[in-house]
Amino acid sequence: MEVKNFKKEFAGRELIVEAGRLAGQANGSVTVKYGDTMVLATATMSGKAREGINYFPLMVDYEERVYAAGKIKGSRFIKRDGRPTDKAVVTGRVIDRIIRPLFPSRMRNDIQMVITVLSVDQQNDPLICAIVGASVALGISDIPWDGPVGVATIAKIGDKLMINATYEEEEKADVDLIVAGTGDKINMIEGEGKETIEEEIIDGIKLSQKCIEELVDFQKIIIKELEQPKTKPILIEAPEEVERSIKEFINDKLPSVIYECDKKKKASKKDELEESLKNYLKEKYSEKDIESGKYFQVIGIIMDEEIDKIVHQGILKEDRRPDGRRLDEVRSISAEVGILPRTHGSGLFNRGETQVLSVLTLGSPGDEQLLDSMEEDGVKRFMHHYTFPGFSVGEVKPMRGPSRRDIGHGNLAEKALESFMPDKEKFPYTIRLVSEVLSSNGSSSMASVCGSSLALMDSGVPIPRAVAGIAMGLMTDENNNYKVLTDIQGYEDHYGDMDLKVAGTEKGITAIQMDVKIKGATLEILKEAFEAARQARLHIIEEMNRTISSSREDLSKYAPRITTLRIDPEKIKDVIGPGGKMINEIIAETGVAIDIEDDGLVMITSKDSKAAAKAEEWIKNLTREVVAGEIFQGKVVKIMDFGAFVEILPGQDGLVHISELAPTRVEKVEDIVKIGDVIAVKVKEIDSQGRINLTHKGV
Repeated sequence: MEVKNFKKEFAGRELIVEAGRLAGQANGSVTVKYGDTMVLATATMSGKAREGINYFPLMVDYEERVYAAGKIKGSRFIKRDGRPTDKAVVTGRVIDRIIRPLFPSRMRNDIQMVITVLSVDQQNDPLICAIVGASVALGISDIPWDGPVGVATIAKIGDKLMINATYEEEEKADVDLIVAGTGDKINMIEGEGKETIEEEIIDGIKLSQKCIEELVDFQKIIIKELEQPKTKPILIEAPEEVERSIKEFINDKLPSVIYECDKKKKASKKDELEESLKNYLKEKYSEKDIESGKYFQVIGIIMDEEIDKIVHQGILKEDRRPDGRRLDEVRSISAEVGILPRTHGSGLFNRGETQVLSVLTLGSPGDEQLLDSMEEDGVKRFMHHYTFPGFSVGEVKPMRGPSRRDIGHGNLAEKALESFMPDKEKFPYTIRLVSEVLSSNGSSSMASVCGSSLALMDSGVPIPRAVAGIAMGLMTDENNNYKVLTDIQGYEDHYGDMDLKVAGTEKGITAIQMDVKIKGATLEILKEAFEAARQARLHIIEEMNRTISSSREDLSKYAPRITTLRIDPEKIKDVIGPGGKMINEIIAETGVAIDIEDDGLVMITSKDSKAAAKAEEWIKNLTREVVAGEIFQGKVVKIMDFGAFVEILPGQDGLVHISELAPTRVEKVEDIVKIGDVIAVKVKEIDSQGRINLTHKGV
């Protein structure tokens, strides 16, 4: 294939898409360069459909490479790129959520998108290149797909909205959004804010639409020139007459399944209906067809499609939800705190059948997470982790590492809470939250925000007010009629057209995540959904405040205490000592943990207040400036013919000249003091070279 280059000016920088040079055996492949950030995007499809599955098998892998940043992995023992970082997992999920709705729903060919980051300039986010690359690679391939899609990042800095801000600019932003869509509609939002009002979010989305339309038009030019004939998708289907028989059998029976409020009973009724349908098919059609599974494999698909229709019609025509609630009604809420006796803080949040237990642990500054990845170096002192075991949905599932979903939901809740973490100097603890999903029927990620807010207050972490989250849904039809749903649960999430998660306080939004199962949502829909989410959030916060409305004044008695002091940065070497000798001596003697920042901030962590006080006094003595006139009890550490050296503070000696040892003449120093003696001395002067001169006379 001939190498082709396509260029466009985008937000003040050149965007370059190249096809035909790399990865020629993939169904579609391109490189995308923005600034000096560059990615390779490949799209590959299997030739056969995968049988026996009830979902579309799309895999999206976002591959970070540390060489892209000119780095070698920091670990002494492992230099190969290892498992994906949480950021890589979240980025892969973002791309998945953008492209998935645009594939045929009954398609069962395996499709894999691999986005490999080849170069990063630490200014331009590879995510922009990744999304554009995925869209173009699919567009020019023979894979059936209803794109392209565009993307823009929006940052609000002061009163100004910026498109595709650099990393440095984003750090100053009060709002940071990633918005993707097909042009006139938005199909993915990911972002965070500092208690941002809904109107500002809408303004950001509105601005992004112009950029998205530009990118979509740009991609259409590329696709028109390079597109291959699309392969006919292999769809899971049965003969028309068989599908009609299935629909006739189940349609009058489905409402009793859909409108059963109890989740377990609902699942049981659906299983029973599916089993009776299989028996019906065995009686009606040949044994040969039944044994091959030719008809059975479409049962789940057709049932889902018919349930989808009934749920949509019930809500759009009658405002009838599967559990009987009003469209704007939040499920029943309850909250508890302090339910675990030895942890540093805990919160239990219930909303309907969804239940999350959030547990907080406080650690020393040394417990921070070290970051060593393609884009990130440094430390992280606030972490939120989310777990979703099988029993939470009544299933048997092996307990393995966190799934991509677990990492994504944990990251969303972390964003919702992160802006409320107190400054390190005021509250130097490392903070880890774990949200255990104990029961789930929709929006467990937003319940983990609520549970974590409760746990933070219960622990005494000084956050200014409660943070809560809500999931909003949508039902639409081909005539553009729609209804927005508040607090969606299982069926409304699975069969609905949108999942919009909004977290924040009574003052504004702190985190957003949206994806759709249709081509996208309009600005009108989003405005209505944001306002309904705000009303629901205020209601939830009011309920949470009945349990706890502000952070406790004291930490748990089981939490470590951290004492902070600030020293002259020039004195840090005196605290550490040669080869770490001094700091190790303090730690060994007192049992505390000591962390020192480059700016002179010293943090002493201990569960024993006396030990912490001893270590603090020791460090103060090591770093304090001696003043003339001060009196000390000092230890004689060295004797010379002309006088004795006395240690008055750790690491600080002064000279008592022989003439200052006694009021009368002294022949030999040893006549008055010996090494190891403790004597009272007074600082006589500190000379121009910083030497301390002492006297023992009259003290």
